[in-house]
Amino acid sequence: MNFNTRLIHGNHKVDSAGATNTPIYLSNAFAHDSAEKLEGIMSGTSMGFAYTRISNPTVNSFERRMASIEGGQVATSAASGMSAIYLAVMNILETGDEIIASSGLYGGTYTLLTNLKSFGINVKFLGTIDEASLKANITDKTKIVFGETIGNPKLDVLDIDLVAKVCTDNNVIFIVDSTITTPYLINPLKHGVDLVIHSTSKYINGTSNSIGGIIVDGGSSKYKSDKFKNFKDYTKKFGKLAFTAKLKATIGKDLGAALSPLSAFLNLTGVETLGLRMCQHCKNAKAVAEFLESNEKIVSVNYPGLKSSKYYGIAQKYYKDGASGILTFRLGSKENAFKFVNELKLVKNLTNIGDTKTIIIHPSSTICVTNTEEEKENMGVYDDLLRLSVGIEDVEDIINDIKGAIKVI
Repeated sequence: MNFNTRLIHGNHKVDSAGATNTPIYLSNAFAHDSAEKLEGIMSGTSMGFAYTRISNPTVNSFERRMASIEGGQVATSAASGMSAIYLAVMNILETGDEIIASSGLYGGTYTLLTNLKSFGINVKFLGTIDEASLKANITDKTKIVFGETIGNPKLDVLDIDLVAKVCTDNNVIFIVDSTITTPYLINPLKHGVDLVIHSTSKYINGTSNSIGGIIVDGGSSKYKSDKFKNFKDYTKKFGKLAFTAKLKATIGKDLGAALSPLSAFLNLTGVETLGLRMCQHCKNAKAVAEFLESNEKIVSVNYPGLKSSKYYGIAQKYYKDGASGILTFRLGSKENAFKFVNELKLVKNLTNIGDTKTIIIHPSSTICVTNTEEEKENMGVYDDLLRLSVGIEDVEDIINDIKGAIKVI
C-alpha cells in the first residue's frame, strides 16, 4: 500500500458487525467463558483482552495502524507524548546508565531527562549531535542517544543516518522523537533508528481533541548484547521484539499510563487525513516563513525550509516533501513579541502544535518558563522569540492576520 492508503487501511481489521470505523470499547475489563482462557491472556500465552490498563481493542487498533505507517514491528501507546518518552527510556535504563541527548529538545523532555538524576542516571546534553560529539561522549555506560528529527523550538535538523551509524557501531539504542515530522515526511526506522516516539496529541491527531503518545519498535537486535543485561530473559524468548515484550510485561503495565479508548478512536480518525494535512501545513509554513523573512520589522526567521537556514542542506536531504509546519521568528524584544501576539485575531495563542488551526506561543514565558537562561539559550529560546505552528487555513488569511499584528511594532 502507498502512504495515504495505509493511513486508512494499514493493519485494519473490520469489526465483526461490519463497522468500517473501529468501535470504541469503553469497558474497563473483559469477560471470558473459562478460567483457563483468562489465565492464558494474563500470563501472555493466549491472545485476548482482560483489562484496559493493559490492552484494549480500540487502543490495539490504533497501535497497529501506527506500526504500519511507521514501518515498525509493533507499537505501544501511552497517555501522552511525555509518558511515552518516560516509558521508552525507563524500559531500557538502570541506575548508573547514561543518556546522550540534544540540548535543543522540547522543554518538557529536557526537564524529564534532567530529573532522571534522581534515579542515578546521567544525561549529557550536547549542543550538536554529530559524529565527533558522539564519539567524544559515548562511554561504556551510554545506553541511549535521544534526539528530535527537527528540534522544538530550536528547529535544528538531526542527521539521522550519521547518528544511527555511530549508535550501531557502539551498540547504543537510538531513540528519535518524530512528532514534528510525522511519518508523512520520514520513517526514521528506515534510517537505522531503533525506536520512534510521537506525541500523537499533535499532527497525528490533528485537531487538538485528545492527548496521547506512541512508541514504535523497529525490532532491534542490540538488546542481545551483555550491555543490556536487563533484557536477557526477553531476548531469549522474543528476539528482536524484546523491547516491547519487556515494556508490556513491566513498566508499561505497572505505571498505568494507558491511552484511553476514546483518545485512541479520535487518533484513528485524525490519522486518516495526516497526508493531506501535512502537505498543506508544509506548504503554508514555507509561504509564511518567506513572508516574514521579507518584512523589515522581523529580526530573524528560523525555518529549515528556507534557503537562508543553516539547516537547509540537511533538511533537503531528509525532507523533500516539506520541512513541517513549525517556524520561529524574533522581534527584537519581549515587549514587541507580546504586542504582536495580543494583536492577532485569527492566530490563536496557546500551548500546542500540529493543529489544523494556526497557533502561536512565546516559549520563554510559557513552555520553557522553568528552564534557566543558559538552558533556554541552548534550546534556541530567547525573550523576543515566538513559535508559530502554521495551520491549514487559506494561507492568505494567515498572512493577513500577521500583517495586521506587525503594524503595532
